[in-house]
Amino acid sequence: MEPIYIDYLNAFDIEALAIGDAEILGAIETALAAQGNGQTVIEPRVHLEPNPDFHGHFNVLRGYVAPLGLAGVKIVGDYVDNYKLGYPSEFGVLNLFDPRTGVPKAIVDATVITDMRTGAVTATGAKYLARKNSKILGHIGARGTAYWNVRLLDHLFDFDEIRVHSRRPESRDAFGEKLARDLGKKITVVDNWRDCVEGADIVVEASRLPAPEPLLKTDWIKKGAFVVPYGTMSAIELSLTEIMDKLIVDDWGQCKGGKFGSLRAHVETGRLSEATLHAELGQIVAGLKPGRESDDETILFWHRGLSLSDIALGHALLTKAKAANIGQRLRFA
Repeated sequence: MEPIYIDYLNAFDIEALAIGDAEILGAIETALAAQGNGQTVIEPRVHLEPNPDFHGHFNVLRGYVAPLGLAGVKIVGDYVDNYKLGYPSEFGVLNLFDPRTGVPKAIVDATVITDMRTGAVTATGAKYLARKNSKILGHIGARGTAYWNVRLLDHLFDFDEIRVHSRRPESRDAFGEKLARDLGKKITVVDNWRDCVEGADIVVEASRLPAPEPLLKTDWIKKGAFVVPYGTMSAIELSLTEIMDKLIVDDWGQCKGGKFGSLRAHVETGRLSEATLHAELGQIVAGLKPGRESDDETILFWHRGLSLSDIALGHALLTKAKAANIGQRLRFA
């Protein structure tokens, strides 16, 4: 048997690659189009909750992207108290395989991949579903994915106003400072949900709640807005879906089941179902279903997190790393 090697990228390798906003968005849009065209396999995520006292759980995401010739499994921990230790809330590892033989191909630090690809899915959703002239962003939450939500959305829309809020003052202040420094524009840090959300053209809810609590009020959402709630614990009212002209998800298979998710109660009560769902985002990206059709439409996009986007971004990073001679090769067999 010929020797088998695994490509390995750690966090320092990924930082050295300095992948650009357009590269991230391109990789994710390619994966979404493949999904829409039926060129992927997605297994709904599963969860491992070792002990409720630990205030966290593991997500296991699995998928196959035919155009990339890769299958992948990502395991990511999601622990809300990690900030007390100076850790990010999420640590992840992405494993990539040859789908024809099962041979391991790569191991990639997926902590920043998770953040980047989540932001890219949010931004790609906005590209197809938000008003083109959206100028005000209201963002709830300051965890790692929040940074990439704002950064990649601003890359597409160049907002006149960006408002951010998070529960802990030190968290939201640091978040606002980092965004202002990196984006080169004023960031409005607010101390309450209403001032962040009300009247915004695009609303992203990425809160870190210990238990479901309807903190985002439906009355604050203006006509024609694009709303993206994706917190693990629901922060929205049941009435939110009632004002929406279109409901879009990333993958209905994983949105319709499971313990966690911001619209779990809406699924369980029938407010979000196969009958009320407009489309999966991949169908819209692939041109099979329409996205936004008028400025008056109020649209909601719920994404649970796609293994396909992890695989696509991992592939893009590995391709760039090979060209730059960055990373390591590990002997496997």
